[in-house]
Amino acid sequence: MSAGVELDRIEKTYGATTTLRAATLDVKPGEFMTLVGPSGCGKSTLLRIIAGLLPQTSGEVHIDGASIDHLPPRERDIAMVFQSYALYPHMSVAENVATPLKVRRLSRMARLPALGRLLPGQARTRREITDEVRRVADLVEIGPLLERKPAALSGGQRQRVALARAIIRDPRVFLMDEPLSNLDARLRVTMRAEITALHRRLGATFIYVTHDQTEAMTMSSRVAVMMDGTIIQCSTPQGLYEAPEDLRVARFIGSPEINVVASDTVAGWEGGNTRLGQLLQRPLHIAFRPEAVRLSAESAAQTDMLHLSCHIERTERLGHDVLLFLRVLADGAGVTARIPAADFARLDAPGGVLTASLHPADLLAFGPDGKRVALPGLAAATNRGLSHVG
Repeated sequence: MSAGVELDRIEKTYGATTTLRAATLDVKPGEFMTLVGPSGCGKSTLLRIIAGLLPQTSGEVHIDGASIDHLPPRERDIAMVFQSYALYPHMSVAENVATPLKVRRLSRMARLPALGRLLPGQARTRREITDEVRRVADLVEIGPLLERKPAALSGGQRQRVALARAIIRDPRVFLMDEPLSNLDARLRVTMRAEITALHRRLGATFIYVTHDQTEAMTMSSRVAVMMDGTIIQCSTPQGLYEAPEDLRVARFIGSPEINVVASDTVAGWEGGNTRLGQLLQRPLHIAFRPEAVRLSAESAAQTDMLHLSCHIERTERLGHDVLLFLRVLADGAGVTARIPAADFARLDAPGGVLTASLHPADLLAFGPDGKRVALPGLAAATNRGLSHVG
């Protein structure tokens, strides 16, 4: 049965170094929650604190409303999948998967390889464990591999064994610490789909750690972005992309990275809304996604758009899309645009100069502290939940 997990102002310090700062998070039962952020931001430390492998300096961890801080790892009813798989090399796949059940259901003497099988009253329990191993092995498609040792498996097969060993415990919460980082790019795509499908089948609570935003955006119910030891925003993948609350989130989520320019630069561009132009005289960071940039070989006449003449510095062809790295002629600001390859093929830019246009509703504004602020006169959906400036 899945369970909710609440983290209440978790702090972790090592002497004068603070690794986690008031990390607070509420994970709903059955949710796929991903912790994402750059290396060293504290996401793996937070996962180990939930598992009980590392004590926090302050703060509390609750599962279904009950504190678990006093419980050792084995009593927290949590299963963890490690980056290194952590398989026993001398055991077969079946023995690796069965280990949690043997520890739980068999006495220490009964677990001995030779003597254990001679003890009375153990045969039925061993048969039940064997049946459960086969059921879980079929679930993750490693049934034919049960007699092999880990050294004879590929990276993806080892990952499935680690998942099976976690599943067989039937825990309330699954914790996964960058489980795909050791796989090649093609296999990561396959395993992302398999883990997502596994989550749907089990209906369990997953807390997943990664530094790869693609994993976070494609697998998760919600994503918590961590920076400098704290959670700075938690939302759906689409919510993080369309409505980042912090400039660091805007820059971290999305590839290629969001464009960020100073407000006085945008105020100097042609066209746009007069009220917007007055606002942009204030010291703000203005951001916009590469796909929001419209490109034309001619000067655009739409008065509700912002227009800027740009020079094409270089292009990157990505198959279906093309990235154009532009330089604004008026002030030298750099702008990245993303357009379909078919549109690029029709784009005629004499001398490499063209007009880039932006609708004001596609602009995101951030104050000097990096926090999101609303721009007046723009679409309500763009500014929902934000405080206005001016």
